[in-house]
Amino acid sequence: MAACDMEKQQHQQEQDLFSSPAQPSPIQEGFMQKFRLYQTLSKFYMIGRDKSRTYWRVLKIDRTEPSELHMREDSTTYTERECSDLLRRIHEGNRSTGGLKFVTTCYGIVGFIKFLGPYYMLLITKRRQIGAICGHTVYAITKSEMIPLPNAATRLKIFNFRSENRYRKLLCMVDLTKDFFFSYSYHVMRSLQKNMCDNDTGPDLYDSMFVWNEYMTRGTRNLLHNTIWTVALVYGFFKQETLSLSGRDFKLTLIARRSRHYAGTRYLKRGVNENGKVANDVETEQILFEGVPEDFPVQISSVVQNRGSIPLFWFQETSRLNLKPDIILSKRDQTYEATRLHFENLAERYGNPIIILDLIKTQEKKPRESILRTEFANAIEFINKDLSEENRLRFLHWDLNKHSRSKATNVLFSLGKVATYALNLTGFFYCQVTPAIRSEGCLKLPTLECTAASNVDPLRHFDPAVEKQYNNDYGESDNSEGKTNGCNYVSNDYLKPTMFQKGVLRTNCIDCLDRTNVAQYAYGLAALGHQLHALGVTNSTKIDLDDPLAEELMGFYERMGDTLAHQYGGSAAHNKIFSERRGQWKAAIQSQEFFRTLQRYYSNAYMDAEKQNAINVFLGYFQPLEGRPDIWELDSYQHYYVGRNGESYVGDSGRSLFQRSFSDGNILHESQFPLSTRSIGKGLSKSNLSNQSKEGSKVLSESTPEMSTCQSDLTYSRYAQTVPTRQLFVEMQRDRSLEQQNADTYDCSNFVDLDWLSSSGNSCEEEFLDRSLFTNSPIGGLSSENVVSDIVGETTPLSSEGGCSVNVGISVTSQGTANTGAEASYSDAQSCVVVEELSDSFVRWVNYGETLCH
Repeated sequence: MAACDMEKQQHQQEQDLFSSPAQPSPIQEGFMQKFRLYQTLSKFYMIGRDKSRTYWRVLKIDRTEPSELHMREDSTTYTERECSDLLRRIHEGNRSTGGLKFVTTCYGIVGFIKFLGPYYMLLITKRRQIGAICGHTVYAITKSEMIPLPNAATRLKIFNFRSENRYRKLLCMVDLTKDFFFSYSYHVMRSLQKNMCDNDTGPDLYDSMFVWNEYMTRGTRNLLHNTIWTVALVYGFFKQETLSLSGRDFKLTLIARRSRHYAGTRYLKRGVNENGKVANDVETEQILFEGVPEDFPVQISSVVQNRGSIPLFWFQETSRLNLKPDIILSKRDQTYEATRLHFENLAERYGNPIIILDLIKTQEKKPRESILRTEFANAIEFINKDLSEENRLRFLHWDLNKHSRSKATNVLFSLGKVATYALNLTGFFYCQVTPAIRSEGCLKLPTLECTAASNVDPLRHFDPAVEKQYNNDYGESDNSEGKTNGCNYVSNDYLKPTMFQKGVLRTNCIDCLDRTNVAQYAYGLAALGHQLHALGVTNSTKIDLDDPLAEELMGFYERMGDTLAHQYGGSAAHNKIFSERRGQWKAAIQSQEFFRTLQRYYSNAYMDAEKQNAINVFLGYFQPLEGRPDIWELDSYQHYYVGRNGESYVGDSGRSLFQRSFSDGNILHESQFPLSTRSIGKGLSKSNLSNQSKEGSKVLSESTPEMSTCQSDLTYSRYAQTVPTRQLFVEMQRDRSLEQQNADTYDCSNFVDLDWLSSSGNSCEEEFLDRSLFTNSPIGGLSSENVVSDIVGETTPLSSEGGCSVNVGISVTSQGTANTGAEASYSDAQSCVVVEELSDSFVRWVNYGETLCH
């Protein structure tokens, strides 16, 4: 009784302390950068301050509750002296129970989590700077600590210590010191363009698909209604280095943000779930800006691309006996609703066009990847039928494995051509940041009129007068390649207009690791040339593959590829193409590839199940509950969500209401209806891939753990012998059995001339990135005079496939005429001549139709 009275007395004293008069002062999000944690017998006191030691705040966390989270923030902003006096009084008031004790210094709260017993607080206790964007520092974690909230006496009441300790060890498998990064003042979970166009701050930022501690910080955000005590962790890759070009220093930054939705390991997370979220979904951003004096505006540019698993319902069983498990495709989503949701989400995030680069195999002795290639083509065709012409999905199915084995094909050169096509379709972001927003700690970036992006021609970067002033006219860019414009810094009198990226290139292979990384490097190289040109460094958008800058950028993407491959696949990436490009010894390359194959096999077969469990606990997709099975007692695929309110997932008959899910990768509620008749797609306009508002496109909030329905109608797709004859024009068959028969062995595209793409050999590298396309077409600003999606190239090779053939192309214009021209002069529209009149229906099929197959 006396102890109870003493605790009540201490509580009243603490209330009086926090009621002491002081001038309240607002504090901006992100300004709290250093914290000190103190404890008494009944409370934790977190003291936070800003970088300049001007603002001091206090957070009080209760230690007497065994399994509940209670905290209160003092609304007063203190000075350093006032804060010291407050701590002294707290110490005096608790002297009878041990006083106030210092625990640790930290740099932010990662979040709070509970298993079967008490809550734990995760803290960043050491950090290191890994880069800065416009003066806003980005940090990595070098040390973290997990501290139980209840005091020792309260923790003695906890039962089931064995399971509790096992969950703690499981959580520690998610190593916060590897590949996590954060910033106090820059929203690193968003792209540069998004940050410059949107000044949203506060708790809503944590709902981003790229904030991995969203679940852990949810309780704090709900109680305090702010995020000044926590940091938003992004998982993926961050690398920044200084490049010196023509006597000027530039910062090159490569960021990869891994989505927390449907996150996991290679064989346990495949394909798409019913919310349209795909496995291994990673946003890659390449940022370039010049280091200039503080009183000058800084030019900055970024370009974003995406990778993600093939958005179909498919899976592979982990096998300890088979290095390449069979690919099993589920036929339960006949209307491709999940696939449609995925592309609607991409359009909502990035705008149109969505460009799909599919690199999986088309010919195999035993069909594996080709099964998905056929079904993916069916899905794209099905979705495109309901989209307007300008919003249709652009796609290229291109077997990188086949082309990399051909001596007649330079893979990086060909991928560079595709990258140029895509880049000119989407454009990239460029702006100038004024000195006022460059200082550390300043959150509010200038608001830009991003709505104008819908009317921006991606190639029309600047006003002609400004282009001439800076010698940045694209039409004359190749006349003085590699030369600077003589302007070291941009003065305030000549601010270039802002440019926007509108649309995105989405690349995939089977794992979205090895082949995808090669393609993303090719796109990054093409983008870097345009970025340097926009910054006024060069008068050309071209960077040759033999340029030292290309070699340096390759190192960036190789490092990123290895990091992402370790996270998802368990080993470094297969970098055969990069190694061959560097001229490494063939035997050494083969040895390295073999070792990485074995390493990936071991990780997938023996380590991934535990790793997947750790990810599900960390993200809150599995929440332990007394009386329910522990996560290690379930099948590897059974990752379900158990609510804190104790709801039961067992029916009246005692039968579990969960089914085993394959491409979904978790145990889900049982549905009484097939997917095609569910209401998940209700209210979704089939033209939602446009830039219009998509009120119904979010079935669940991004912070909601993914629940979906699983059906068991799994089928192995059968293999049919492909047609051996070479077909120049093959319309995609609406009958799927015929489509499967005809399409497996062909590269297909509806926006790239495949004969021109495949004609380039090793001796043709001087053509790399020479063309500027897509200027004035009715489809997303494309030019009907150039060779793009409104072109069908009926080509006649003038040499054998073994060499670099020169093709004569026939391009169909929107006026119903055919243009011909040698490939060597494909950008010269004046060289085209009329061959014959074509019907309007044929022109529409060529320009906007299903597919051009080769």
